[in-house]
Amino acid sequence: EDAREKQPAEGGGSLPGAPVPSLDARAVGLPAESPQTRTPSREVEADFYCVKWITWKGERTPVIMQSENGPCPLLAIMNILFLQWKASRVLGVKLPPQKEVITAEELMAHLGDCILSTQPREPSEGLQLNFQQNINDTMTVLPKLSTGLDVNVRFTGVSDFEYTPECIVFDLLNVPLYHGWLVDPQSPEVMQAVGKLSYNQLVEKIITCKQASDSSLVSEGLVAEQFLESTASQLTYHGLCELTAAVREGELSVFFRNNHFSTMIKHKGHLYLLVTDQGFLQEEGVVWESLHNVDGDSCFCDTDFHLSHTPGKEGATAAPLDHRLQQRQVDQDYMIALSLQQQQGQDPSVLSDLELAHQLQQEEYHHHHQQQQQQRQQQVPVQGRAQPGGRPAGERRQRQKPDLDCTLL
Repeated sequence: EDAREKQPAEGGGSLPGAPVPSLDARAVGLPAESPQTRTPSREVEADFYCVKWITWKGERTPVIMQSENGPCPLLAIMNILFLQWKASRVLGVKLPPQKEVITAEELMAHLGDCILSTQPREPSEGLQLNFQQNINDTMTVLPKLSTGLDVNVRFTGVSDFEYTPECIVFDLLNVPLYHGWLVDPQSPEVMQAVGKLSYNQLVEKIITCKQASDSSLVSEGLVAEQFLESTASQLTYHGLCELTAAVREGELSVFFRNNHFSTMIKHKGHLYLLVTDQGFLQEEGVVWESLHNVDGDSCFCDTDFHLSHTPGKEGATAAPLDHRLQQRQVDQDYMIALSLQQQQGQDPSVLSDLELAHQLQQEEYHHHHQQQQQQRQQQVPVQGRAQPGGRPAGERRQRQKPDLDCTLL
């Protein structure tokens, strides 16, 4: 089945140029801000972006930073074009070396040049007409790149999306689009409830099942609802494993998660996301962020994928030392096992046993950590009791990053 079916949207799919049908999240018991397939749009304005210069493959290369953690697929696509300039002079962009600020209009102009450069060289009338139609479709989509795109994931594969006109931009530029929101094949009840539906269609199914008189349909709707609630991060362990297996080594792609588009690369078997938060504009050693855990626990790396010793994300409460060490060991064991399995030539799509082992290990660790916390709290007098981390209430510090190399084998 084509990952992006070129057919009219079904059920809850969004129609070209129209907003996604409004679905009351409260009607299905989902959070007020449940994951939507249409990224939030902002009022069109003159957007300015800071430029961070890094050394990438021996070349001084720009990275466009983002002041807000918004959707902006434009930045994800443009950063790919900047990073691949040396490898692909046709589908690549180079900025003046003194450039420190760039506008959305300038980025659009560069993107338009790249799209026009994809015109087929064959004189075939059919190819030329098809290209012209694609260009016309793209011109209507380009303004949305700096605000939001209609993206409707399917839970069957990391590159499976319901087809929308916006997909043509990724196709023309040959930029892969991925997600990691998959159903675990070892959960047949969930697979039955979700099937091959898209996110929009699944939400509509939940609403319909809740109103059904058939108890089996009601039960199926509850299973589907529980799946959405338990995977609200929009990344599952099965999805992460499938993603690691599907992305080619060294491939630059766009990763969609929680209404956000990120530039992603695979290096030595591991996935990394390009750091575009403007707070790291002056941090030369922070370029990539590892993607090896569904809980968001990650480490920063420099342009060569070596661990960056720059303090982590501000505002994160530091865990106790034994908590960090045990969590580090869990992640290390998981990544080593995954690397060994890939090196031994096993089918990368059959990773459910490994995922299950990792989940069980996580549960055992969390249970052990909770017991330790309870014991410490019982030993501390009620008056003046300290927080579990050994720090007074209200005092916060930055999360320290593990002192290890991200490129584990």
